[in-house]
Amino acid sequence: MVYVKSTSSIIPSNPSPGGVLRLSECDQRMQWTHIPLIFIYKATGDNNEKTKTVETLKDSLSRVLVPYYPLAGRLHWIHGSRLELHCNAKGVQLLEAYSEAKLDELGDFAPMKAIEDLVPKVDYGSPIEDWPLLLVQVTRFSCGGLCVATVMSHTMVDGWSAAKFFNAWAKLARGDDLEENDMPFHDRTILQPLESLMPPRFEHIEFTKPPLRLGHTDVKEEKKKETSVAILKATKEQVEGLRKKANETHARANDNSQPTRVTLVIDFRSRLKPSLPPGYFGNTVLQTVTSKCVHGDLLAKPLSYAAGKLREAIERMTDEYIRSALDFIASQKDVGALRCGLHNGAYTNPPNYLGNPNASILSWISLPFYGMDFGWGKPIYVGPALLNDDDGKTYIMSSPAADGSLIIALRLQTECMNSFKKFFYEDMPW
Repeated sequence: MVYVKSTSSIIPSNPSPGGVLRLSECDQRMQWTHIPLIFIYKATGDNNEKTKTVETLKDSLSRVLVPYYPLAGRLHWIHGSRLELHCNAKGVQLLEAYSEAKLDELGDFAPMKAIEDLVPKVDYGSPIEDWPLLLVQVTRFSCGGLCVATVMSHTMVDGWSAAKFFNAWAKLARGDDLEENDMPFHDRTILQPLESLMPPRFEHIEFTKPPLRLGHTDVKEEKKKETSVAILKATKEQVEGLRKKANETHARANDNSQPTRVTLVIDFRSRLKPSLPPGYFGNTVLQTVTSKCVHGDLLAKPLSYAAGKLREAIERMTDEYIRSALDFIASQKDVGALRCGLHNGAYTNPPNYLGNPNASILSWISLPFYGMDFGWGKPIYVGPALLNDDDGKTYIMSSPAADGSLIIALRLQTECMNSFKKFFYEDMPW
């Protein structure tokens, strides 16, 4: 059981800019719900002083909200399906909690019920202008270990921006000062069209509906199937071997003529010309998808065929293609139809179900989450706290060892999970 002891509203420690902050088209496309993330810390002498630990987190959070003031604001609906940010310093929420469990009882920290209890909850039944954009729950375990669980509105940030904020917060908590490269860049109009809105210059297949199971006209049957989550680990040597051998699609055992595609999330900060300022704070990710292929070809052809499909999707994301995609989003009267899928159960009919026979991959390998040291050491684990019921969703993350090994968190239909693990470990070079 997890017991919440207190709830505090944290506002910027000094006056911050007010007014309305215009969101980019990339922000508009993201789901307006919150992304949950957990940071796990072992017990140390520095985090065993309960009152000092929480007060340090509150004080540093209040101070970091001065440069990162948009997170203390509130979203408002405009023009039906679009959003704008009101910078009104209403604050973020911090909860202090206690768990009777010990860290080692949580196993590999897979996103299951015990992990969900560590995550602060957002009341999605209330008006959106009442939602804090950031909620933090600090849970102390009976062994002295800690979990800092955060949920942050995806309309506001992507993974890189979230990591930048978290590391600035941790830096202040350690007693260090923020430097110029820790500061955010808030002008999101920099992502607006360079000229007046232009029609898209490409066929943006990433905004089309993914293939259905053969013989089906909708995804209702697939969405009803039970799903399971797993955490898989691979050493640096195993990762190198898997690049040569792995082919995971046969776990689902679909018809050879079954069309399939993989969705990849690409950060385009450095792909634009000129590139965005290093401190740009907001969303700079878009989805790209593989071109048409069928299961039979993925199984029969060499790995280079599947790798080529992924490479083609990634290389498609040039400056011109990205700007065309942003123009495409801007041209939509109902941007809600383009938003990413289900998160936190906030809505039940995501426009694009990415599960069987398809998959989606998010890479967190380059995100510096393990730098989040509040003064009691680096986390021993960082990862998603929820994978909901998103069949086929996979997170690829660096391990805390920082030695090239990887942690893979994924959710699959339960009937496919055992097959996936079997093929994954059979192909693993030992």
